[in-house]
Amino acid sequence: MKIIVCAKQVPNTNEVKIDPVKGTLIRDGVPSILNPDDANALEAALQLKERYPGTTVTVISMGPPQATYMLRECLAMGADEAVLLSSRAFGGADTCATSTTLAAGIRKLGKFDLILAGRQAIDGDTAQVGPQTAQRLGVPSVTYVQKIREIKKNSIVVERNLEDGYEVIEVKMPCVLTAIKELNEPRYMTIAQIEEAYKKEITIWNENDINLAPSDCGLNASPTQVFRSFTPPPKGKGEMLTGTVPEMAAALIQKLREKHAL
Repeated sequence: MKIIVCAKQVPNTNEVKIDPVKGTLIRDGVPSILNPDDANALEAALQLKERYPGTTVTVISMGPPQATYMLRECLAMGADEAVLLSSRAFGGADTCATSTTLAAGIRKLGKFDLILAGRQAIDGDTAQVGPQTAQRLGVPSVTYVQKIREIKKNSIVVERNLEDGYEVIEVKMPCVLTAIKELNEPRYMTIAQIEEAYKKEITIWNENDINLAPSDCGLNASPTQVFRSFTPPPKGKGEMLTGTVPEMAAALIQKLREKHAL
């Protein structure tokens, strides 16, 4: 079985700040990490590799050259090979252009049985790239996968998370599954695995390698435009009312009148 995992290097959102003048992310000095949901997707692929002998796991990503560090981490976790789609032509891509580029890279990789991806990236939170990639490849997709039950001859049975429970879905392979954190707990890397990962080569492809015209990728192929990004102003300190219930109720009503809420 051939499994492809779509992964993304993202800024650690715990340390991201926004330029108040330009309205853009300040990435200088912000550490980059493997997108958490993508780590769950990779772990699912590695578990399937352990269950089904002969399975190979390839990780593919689109990003700048420094994304190779994230791909080394994926190799250290147990992936067999890694591919980075990297070019200035890919810059400024929205989810539409990103899925187009990923689909082109996957086509170049050849036939596959299963594609796993994270539900969404923490720097965008759109949850669109996985399903869009499936659509461009012409294969079915299941989102919010919380458990992989079994693989049959030509299909896979999964549990899809819902707000009030889950549904069991059997989907024909090849297909795309997007993972949520409840699916598993990503494994840790060992020192030996890290050393071995740096001995492996990472394949890097640009738009010419995957037969994409510059007009079909990056900013040129991105219909989405961000109007403005900003950090909400901090809320003022709350005020605690004291006294009896009637006194506090009267004080609350007075304050609401002062703010013209009543």
